[in-house]
Amino acid sequence: MSRPRLFRRRFIPDENIELKDDMILVLEPDLIVTSWNVLKPRRDISRGVSAYYIDKGIKVSKIFDNAGQMVYWYCDIIETVYDADTNTYTFNDLLIDVIIYPDGQVEVLDMDEFADAMEQGILTVGTIAHAMRATDNLLHTIYSGEFVQYTEYIDGILASIR
Repeated sequence: MSRPRLFRRRFIPDENIELKDDMILVLEPDLIVTSWNVLKPRRDISRGVSAYYIDKGIKVSKIFDNAGQMVYWYCDIIETVYDADTNTYTFNDLLIDVIIYPDGQVEVLDMDEFADAMEQGILTVGTIAHAMRATDNLLHTIYSGEFVQYTEYIDGILASIR
């Protein structure tokens, strides 16, 4: 089978971008791991490695700056749509993000955008419920100290490609 095509769909702003330059490192039924560079140059970050946990509704990314130092762990709440006919994965960004800084501080972002999408009818009730459950599960994983399962897995992938 050919390499699948990957897309990131945002609702606010409304855009669907092919992640054509992302390198697929792992491709399993419920897990895709990619290595990537930022789409647009930035001063604070330059690249990352992302693990899409399709069954959990999350993408966990280790983000690096221009010097190759880790900046933070960035988690997106996602919904994945797979089209077998075109071998295409579309990762719908459900707006809620969680950052875990190296010092352990946790920050939940973009709840206002999520509320806007709810009010504007952009998200279905089922998608809203999925996003809330995935966020709740992720936060429980972080606060219980079990987030290390994700960090160790990604660090292991990084060690194997060096």
